[in-house]
Amino acid sequence: MTSSPSLSGLPLVEPLEQTLGSELQHVIDTKTKPPGSLGRLETLARQMGLIQRTTHPAVQRPALIVFAGDHGIAAEGVSPYPQAVTVQMVANFLAGGAAVNALSRVAGIELEVVNAGIATPLLRTDGLIDIPVGPGTRNFAHEPAMTHEQALAAMQAGAARVRHHAALGSNVIGFGEMGIANTSAAACLMSRICGVPIGECVGRGTGLDDAGLAKKRSVLAAALAHHDASTAPLDVLATFGGFEIAMMAGAYLAAAQARMTILVDGFIASSALLIADAIAPDVREYCVFAHASNEAGHRRMLDYFGAQPLLSLDMRLGEGTGAALAVPLLRAACAFINEMASFESAGVANREA
Repeated sequence: MTSSPSLSGLPLVEPLEQTLGSELQHVIDTKTKPPGSLGRLETLARQMGLIQRTTHPAVQRPALIVFAGDHGIAAEGVSPYPQAVTVQMVANFLAGGAAVNALSRVAGIELEVVNAGIATPLLRTDGLIDIPVGPGTRNFAHEPAMTHEQALAAMQAGAARVRHHAALGSNVIGFGEMGIANTSAAACLMSRICGVPIGECVGRGTGLDDAGLAKKRSVLAAALAHHDASTAPLDVLATFGGFEIAMMAGAYLAAAQARMTILVDGFIASSALLIADAIAPDVREYCVFAHASNEAGHRRMLDYFGAQPLLSLDMRLGEGTGAALAVPLLRAACAFINEMASFESAGVANREA
């Protein structure tokens, strides 16, 4: 097995300090409601309080970063869409016309689009964070998608974007992606990290028919067998990942280091978290799993994390759309803990002990 270079340059993640937990729970339990009656909102409020080290958590300047990159594995016909769609969709993001733009606007989210490594030059770059590691990855059916150095560079670039938003005051952040064939990369990451057969990880992606799905499974099974020695987290990322996935992995680590509440989107975003989690398992304490994607394999991935998603809307678009939809729920969790009266302050009799 090829040894991985040092990961010492990546952000360090500390476990959540739990000493405030009992005080937060007392505040939650003495609101004018039966204990536990606000369900997951109570869990969210407590988690955000622990992350922010306060009994008055808040959502401040929520941000969403969409990382875009192309994948060499697309040459194997694993997607029904041509690779040119990646750059076309990036242009759509920049023009404000994609689903994630609309959902970010309605949720009051600062949206950023990052070129992590698309293969086709953009005609319009206004508003784009243009930091490509390369013009798309190589075809991992035949060779590793990227070098270890490229994988680390991408992770560090993603971390830098998170630090930028933290410096502007963001304490809630989510990540989205765009990249034709990135469900193939994510499926291989899932299979190798979670130890799950590739057939249970592969879905239809952007809409494969039965024949296309069978071909996708065959191509990815062969690729996993070809790279059977890649098992360490950075090796797996470099072998099967994409530049956008690597940037997301680094972004997760930086967001946890900055004590931000992290909104985890769907299948691709969760595959990037698999890498971050394998490097620093405490990262998942900072994560709120926004939704259960309708992409095959995502619920199995959520089980791996022990996660309970907030929403299940049969979505499988990506782009960070699920993360955007969860922001109002975080605002609601903060509103109840900060604005609801307690039994004592409202003069309402609490239940007898």
